[in-house]
Amino acid sequence: MAVRGVRGATTVRANDGKAIFDATAELLRILTELNGLRADDIGYVWFTVTPDLDAAFPADAARVGLGWTDVPLICGREIPVPGALDMCVRVLIAWNTSKTQKEIRHAFLRGAKALRPAWAVDLPNDGRKGER
Repeated sequence: MAVRGVRGATTVRANDGKAIFDATAELLRILTELNGLRADDIGYVWFTVTPDLDAAFPADAARVGLGWTDVPLICGREIPVPGALDMCVRVLIAWNTSKTQKEIRHAFLRGAKALRPAWAVDLPNDGRKGER
């Protein structure tokens, strides 16, 4: 069994704890559905947020929202590169799996689709007013 990286990102509508939790939980649910992730198979999850997001830890969405209480989780800040996408939560999941790297499904949602168009996932409410 190999360790594979599963990547994802999404944008958040506001620097608000509930908004960060909800957007992160949505991203993790989609990555789980796309890949069949099980908490027991995850080595760790590393979240980063852009400097404009400081109202909550995105790891709370994994711990509380998905029940990943035994998975090592950590949060950090993205490098503040001029012109980079704002209001963005990124995730890297280290997953123990027999799948090849080419079989891994990544998910970039909402405004983060611009970061990796090949890994973009369209959502039914992407055009909803007020969403990023």
